[in-house]
This record gives sequence, C-alpha cells and structure tokens, in this order.
Amino acid sequence: MSLYFHLRAVPPSALRNSANWLQRLFEDDWDTVRRRIDRHREEMLDHHYADHDVLYAGTPPHRTKDSPQSHVILGGRPVPHQDPEEPPFLLLTAAQTARVAVYLISADIETLWHRARDELLPRYGGPDMEQETHALFTSTHRDLTAFYTNTAEYGDAVVKRLLR
Repeated sequence: MSLYFHLRAVPPSALRNSANWLQRLFEDDWDTVRRRIDRHREEMLDHHYADHDVLYAGTPPHRTKDSPQSHVILGGRPVPHQDPEEPPFLLLTAAQTARVAVYLISADIETLWHRARDELLPRYGGPDMEQETHALFTSTHRDLTAFYTNTAEYGDAVVKRLLR
C-alpha cells in the first residue's frame, strides 16, 4: 500500500469544517491534481512525509507545537475523518500559511539538513547515499517553498490529508 501526504490550497471563503466536504476535496482525478501541482496549488509527498517533518520541526523535545516550522508538514488544526480508522484532516489558516511561507523562504536547507542528517540518513542507506538523500530533501524543500509561497500570495489556507 502506498502512502501519500497531500497538501492543497483552498480559499478561506470556500473552506468547510465538514469531513465529507474535506473528503471530496481530495477526490479529483490524477490529471487535475497534476495541473494543480504544476501551478503550485497542490503538493504531494510520498511515504517519507514524516521525515520531511523531522527536517523542519525536529523531534520532541526540540519541537515547538505552534511554530511555523512545526506547521510545514504535520501541523494544523485536526478535523476528524468520518471514518474513525482514517487519520484526521489538518487545516492551516491563511495566516498560518503565510507564516510558513516566510519561514520556508528564509530557511537555510543546508542548516536544516545538517541538524537532521544523523537521524534521517540511516533510513536512506547511510553515508553512501548522502548525496542522493540530500538532493531529495533539497528538491522537496524547493517544491514546498513554492507551494506555500504561492498559496500565501493568494491569501489561501491549506488542507492536508494522508492518502492510502
């Protein structure tokens, strides 16, 4: 089974605090999703999404719950899924999204990588794979920065969902 962590920009006026509405938000076909990704209106992370969260937010006890870095991946207000076996949706307000965008624009990927590398590198093949692993995180950082920056420029919120 493949896991994907899906982030989607949504105008605040369109947001609904309904699990059914949020579920439908993520039911588009792949071509539609790809067009939104190309326009930086949507982003998808593979099953390593939690590792990207470690890159930005760190691990307890070095993690601050309501900081912009903790909101990049797994942060946001949870809205329970209608199926109790499914993880909740996560919502970031437009203001939180703007703070994340500012954080990502100013974040130094080299500093982030060096802080998290000892924890992350063993999961990706160790020191022999550092160049490839670093490149993966750098590329994802660029994509997330573009997504959040574009979303903030539109004044939009972000809805997140783990897709199985």
